[in-house]
Amino acid sequence: MKIAKVAVIGCGAIASNEHIPAYYKNPMAEIKYLVDMVPQRAAELAGRYGVPYTSTDYREILRDREVDAVSICTANHTHADIAIDCLEAGKNVLCEKPAAISLESVKKMKDTADRNGKILNIGVVNRFNTSVNLVKKLISEGELGKVYHIYCSFRAHRSIPGLGGQFTSKSKSGGGVLIDWGVHFLDIIFYCIGSPKILTVSGEIYGEMGKNMSDYAFTDMWAGPPDYTGTYDVEDFVTGLVRTSGPSISLNGAWAQNIGEQAKYIEFMGDKAGIKLQYGKSFTIYHSRNGALYETIPSFKSTDMYYDEIDDFLKSSIEGRKSRTNIDNVMITSEVMEAIYKSAEIKREVILPTEPS
Repeated sequence: MKIAKVAVIGCGAIASNEHIPAYYKNPMAEIKYLVDMVPQRAAELAGRYGVPYTSTDYREILRDREVDAVSICTANHTHADIAIDCLEAGKNVLCEKPAAISLESVKKMKDTADRNGKILNIGVVNRFNTSVNLVKKLISEGELGKVYHIYCSFRAHRSIPGLGGQFTSKSKSGGGVLIDWGVHFLDIIFYCIGSPKILTVSGEIYGEMGKNMSDYAFTDMWAGPPDYTGTYDVEDFVTGLVRTSGPSISLNGAWAQNIGEQAKYIEFMGDKAGIKLQYGKSFTIYHSRNGALYETIPSFKSTDMYYDEIDDFLKSSIEGRKSRTNIDNVMITSEVMEAIYKSAEIKREVILPTEPS
């Protein structure tokens, strides 16, 4: 069995909780480097997992020909530059979501991967979620009939992350709740229905709840505490309508709202049956038979989607094949998010070109 030498760039929560443990458990991987701007953070994890080298500069790994594969777990605005440098150096790359903060940067990443013949996967981990894959299978087998509309909600009461920090600074994050949470929901939808042709996109965004930072009361703040001297120039609410060659898609998302509930789900509406998928959980099938209405909640054993994501990336890197999370298969989400932001800016519907410009 071929063993891939791996570097993990960025040792924050997603790396320490998911990427590093998954590589450590996988017989196809050997972690050679941990890279982080905070030396002690990388050193502590290196000691825990027996990693021989740490660095504060990812460029050190570019010169090491032994390194086959790289996980990028850094801030959004750094994804494109680091990924392009790694791909140019002949490394296969798994980059956390979102791929980058602009569609232009995503396209440059893809072009670099293609030119160098390397794998570029994006961390849309829900493509390895057991519930999501069961829903995809039911749709592809025609259990829902014609799927004509999909609605998704990703709303929380008051949960703006790290107020005043990198999550709420557009230059670092690329946006707010849409690019942070919406990327997962849109990706699940396109994965399940097979990435139809996008026709038009209409959207609106609001950054109302966090604009007076010192007055913002909250129930939860991951990536906190708040920095009241920082920046808040992103959206905390988004709404949108996407017309495709297949079903239409509507969405509402909120990091924060003056409605005291959390609603994170996707509804697939078909003419034979419908499915309501609770994000990160199970789903309910609504259907009828012989004049009676039924609700079915399936029971199944779920796998570890983060381990499966890393395992798939390693196999893709070793075999040189493009898999379900390859940039080619997930770019549609970046295209739609950028169109939603553009529609909100120009205050009208955006018509997507039928051919690449």
